[in-house]
Amino acid sequence: MVNIISIEREYGCGGGDIAQLLANRLGWKLWDQRLTEEIARLANCPKAVVEAREERNDPLYYRLFKSFLRGSYEGSINAPKLNLVDSETILKTTRRVVEHAAERGNCVIVGRGSQQFLKNRSDTLRVFLFAPREDKIKRLLARGKSEKEAEELVDTIDRERADFIKKYFNVEWPDRAIYHSMINTEIGDEAVVDMILAFKEAYQAKTA
Repeated sequence: MVNIISIEREYGCGGGDIAQLLANRLGWKLWDQRLTEEIARLANCPKAVVEAREERNDPLYYRLFKSFLRGSYEGSINAPKLNLVDSETILKTTRRVVEHAAERGNCVIVGRGSQQFLKNRSDTLRVFLFAPREDKIKRLLARGKSEKEAEELVDTIDRERADFIKKYFNVEWPDRAIYHSMINTEIGDEAVVDMILAFKEAYQAKTA
């Protein structure tokens, strides 16, 4: 029985909106912004800090700063414990939250490496959403982004996600072999949800 759907997505393809529609149709809990909020709570840091670090590697200046700080505390018995909210810390916390959500079931989980954390679970349907570049830019323009900003976001965020997945999971992004379906969202959000639900029923029938 499929009671978890993991949605990985290209930036700007409407993945978040589609996940929300899907969760509403199923009556399931959506772990998207809720996932970020829970990670921030467990890491004891502002949500904005998690949003800036999740699904991307630490920039060079941050890695150097982190190494300097950790080095400065070495050998000091009375040194306070460092609480650096870096990509590795967020990834470990994300795994805890994702696995906890999966154990409870009846949930749609968006990105954050969830497709990798849950790849060996037979109760999980893993979906990858994508769209043509011009369609992604059009969506971002409709949300109030300038054309320059939309183009820059589309061209950079997925590259950061790919680097993150390569570093921490040692696979190329998207890791096509782990997905049950890869869908072009240009066909429309409702149509994508219909397809995911159809794939869910087909996968359940096959594994029953």
